[in-house]
Amino acid sequence: MKNKLTVSINSFSYKRAIPEDTSENGGGFVFDCRAIHNPGRYDEFKDKTGKDQKVIDFFEKGHEMKEFLKQVYALIGQSVKKYISRDFTHLMVNFGCTGGQHRSVYCAEQLTDFLNNNFDVNIKLTHIEQEIKKKNK
Repeated sequence: MKNKLTVSINSFSYKRAIPEDTSENGGGFVFDCRAIHNPGRYDEFKDKTGKDQKVIDFFEKGHEMKEFLKQVYALIGQSVKKYISRDFTHLMVNFGCTGGQHRSVYCAEQLTDFLNNNFDVNIKLTHIEQEIKKKNK
């Protein structure tokens, strides 16, 4: 019996480091979200994350994020299909932004939804910066 593909999806802050792939496969994808307009520049979003509806609405009213994710979906979808056909067991996808709070979190959440709706894979979603903040509270 073959193992199901696990896709590890991380949001992170470039202020720390790009997440390390501990699967022993190495590699994976790193998407830089810093070219997308940052809601963190506005006071009303400073205490929010990419999981909050106000931030979601911010991204969904424009075209920048939609275009970015459209390309991410195409690339990751192609890789997932190939990985499944070759019985690979792990793929890592990372989304980075300045603070690991808005853009990268939103992208990681959206990719998780896309994969869950289109592929039979296991998802391991981690918001690295947000986990660190929880631990430090």
